[in-house]
Amino acid sequence: MKILLAGDFSPTKTTNELFKIKDTKTLFGDTLSLFEGNDINFVNMEGALTESDAGIEKFGPCLKGTPIAAEVMKEVGINLVGLSNNHIFDYGIQGYKDTVAALDKAGIPYTGFGENYEDARKNYYFEKNGEKIAFVCVCESEYSYALEDRMGSRLYDCYDTIADVREAKANADKVIVIYHGGKENCRYPSPRMRKLTHALVDAGADLVTCQHSHCIGCTEYYKGKFICYGQGNFHFVNPWRAEYPHWPLEIVIRYDTITGEIERIPVNINAEINGIELSKGETKENIINLMKELDQSIIDGSYKQGYADYCESQREAYHGWIGRAYSKDATERDNKVFGHYIDCEAHLDMLLELNKTANHTNEK
Repeated sequence: MKILLAGDFSPTKTTNELFKIKDTKTLFGDTLSLFEGNDINFVNMEGALTESDAGIEKFGPCLKGTPIAAEVMKEVGINLVGLSNNHIFDYGIQGYKDTVAALDKAGIPYTGFGENYEDARKNYYFEKNGEKIAFVCVCESEYSYALEDRMGSRLYDCYDTIADVREAKANADKVIVIYHGGKENCRYPSPRMRKLTHALVDAGADLVTCQHSHCIGCTEYYKGKFICYGQGNFHFVNPWRAEYPHWPLEIVIRYDTITGEIERIPVNINAEINGIELSKGETKENIINLMKELDQSIIDGSYKQGYADYCESQREAYHGWIGRAYSKDATERDNKVFGHYIDCEAHLDMLLELNKTANHTNEK
């Protein structure tokens, strides 16, 4: 089979009206060709498709788009949507119900969400011409994940997810894992995250791609299996992110399950037209050179320093929040931020990097 894996799909205030009138030409431009000739076209649904205004309590924006976006997705050829991320529950139970109702109406399957933790642990299988592909979509512990007694996204668990991947491999020819995690705006995986993806391959994953960082990250082959540590956004036109030069740049992955061939296709957001386009000229060349540089950092081990440097750039912000938590003048929000930072794997990775214990600083 040929499978297209795209990153974060999020209608915004900027593009909602274009989705409502189904202006696919402006929204997708020449990237429409990407969806042709594939058996599966996958995107991550980064936010709810709802008209609700009742956003949940969280640290960060609540994302939503018009439910009509589901019809547009169907029209352009998207036929599988991942719901395991930190934004799908931004508008609570109603927002989730509206989202799946829109996807159901459009006839688009989805995976990575459940009525509770155990229900969310369902692998998605796709069969065609005697070949069976399994999708395992998981996310880190950030806002939307399912609890034992509440619906939510499928949570990555270092024990259960490994078992789920093994089960998928026992029942399918190929296993694709979509991991929604890692530190936003960081191009490098933490050492823990790299061990995690290797463990997924050891358990049976044939391809692992990480989304959520909003930037292109490193890639590598481990035991012959492809791992991507950041695809960047897909359709997330966000002019107020203009201060982030990495935001518009992205890659789409095309995977041939028979030959094992991997194609990384440079794409970029064009905020001037409120859409996306295949990268060309200098933009494409810059993305290709960036990918080479990032991949080399995995080979020579310098990704560790790249990750450490990024953590250092965030030291003041992290220590500011942590310093306020549970102090005499701390607010309830200050204390909840602390809880969030130790709950979410990506934030905890950074805190541990920035705050070495005595065991790391004692004589060697």
